[in-house]
Amino acid sequence: MRIGLVAHDKKKQDLVDWVMLHQKVLGTHKLFATGTTGGRIVEASGLEITLLKSGPLGGDAQLGAMIVEGELDACIFFIDPLTALPHDVDVKALTRLATLYDVPFACNRSTADAVLAAF
Repeated sequence: MRIGLVAHDKKKQDLVDWVMLHQKVLGTHKLFATGTTGGRIVEASGLEITLLKSGPLGGDAQLGAMIVEGELDACIFFIDPLTALPHDVDVKALTRLATLYDVPFACNRSTADAVLAAF
């Protein structure tokens, strides 16, 4: 499976912790991540991840384009609902595309566990 990984700043450590918990399973999948998030995951886990741009610099849009092109099977996006973001439009577009193209989209630990279990 091809899985996109991204997290807002205040949720990056939560995503790193989640990846570490599921490192063995995730290592059997093709992983993509936005730049900063992916860098932190690689540093902590050593997993092979294709790094995209940072979210605010287009990484969220890159993941959206991958969904449209059928190149992503799921997206794990740990969202911080309490922080306003300057690139909120990109986040909404990614959410909309995942919904439109019926791609599993996990926005917290519980849904990420469910998506990974489904694979």
